[in-house]
Amino acid sequence: MINLSNSQDSIFSTTAATKKLARAIMVSAGEFSLVLACCNSVRKQQQVLNLLIEFSSADIQDILLTPTTQTLYSTIAHKIGATQPEALMIRGLESVIAINQLIISTNLMRDEFRKKFRFPIVLWTNDEILCKLVWLAPDLKNWAASSIRFDVPQNQLTESEQQPVNA
Repeated sequence: MINLSNSQDSIFSTTAATKKLARAIMVSAGEFSLVLACCNSVRKQQQVLNLLIEFSSADIQDILLTPTTQTLYSTIAHKIGATQPEALMIRGLESVIAINQLIISTNLMRDEFRKKFRFPIVLWTNDEILCKLVWLAPDLKNWAASSIRFDVPQNQLTESEQQPVNA
């Protein structure tokens, strides 16, 4: 059963998470940081990005990865060239065919990110990619603070639906 309060809670939760993301970008201005934004809906990622542009005064650059992307570091370096954006969003990890290899190579190159990039990088993940980061790139994952969630994981949704509602 869906009721209005669930919808309002979702809007409030998304807005709060977006403000948290904007704050993380602002705090890291001018220095490298890794922020993980977890959202299982590509469409919602775009909505959040649009909302973020409203909340943040930072010039946010967006890179959408293609299925054939092989390395994250090289892709970022090539796309930004000599410029240093105020913040960088990386979307499309879920579309990368060789995602395991990309994650492993990113973990191996992690020190280069800190040396070359003087801006926060927001990696948009879904639950599956987040799990892969934990297992395949634990050192890289540990650089990030806790993930900022933009939706409820499916298993939590199922659990909350099964709990009785007290009136």
